[in-house]
Amino acid sequence: MNPHITFLPSGKRIAVRPGTTVLDAARRAGVPIRTRCDGKASCLMCKVTAPSRGGLSPLSEQERRKLAGLDKQGTRLACQARIAGNAVVEVPEDPLKAAVRRQLERQAEDDDLW
Repeated sequence: MNPHITFLPSGKRIAVRPGTTVLDAARRAGVPIRTRCDGKASCLMCKVTAPSRGGLSPLSEQERRKLAGLDKQGTRLACQARIAGNAVVEVPEDPLKAAVRRQLERQAEDDDLW
């Protein structure tokens, strides 16, 4: 049986072959993860958080150097982390979507004041 990965906050879940990168699994599941380098670990935009830290491959030395200590908080590079078992990862909200969401929340608060 192939392991599965669950992406938060969307809750999307997909079964993949062991060794599949988190980035490839996200693409197959339709979960957007920002990247500019197409998975070469050079842009560092594909950071995700693995709250349980289980189900993913150990950090490579390259990934550890790139993360510069963020790995201690559960941060991984989606292009480098490979799925070894059932895993859960949190994908940060896209910065543009976050800005629009905050603006809409402020607008709703202003509307409530009237």
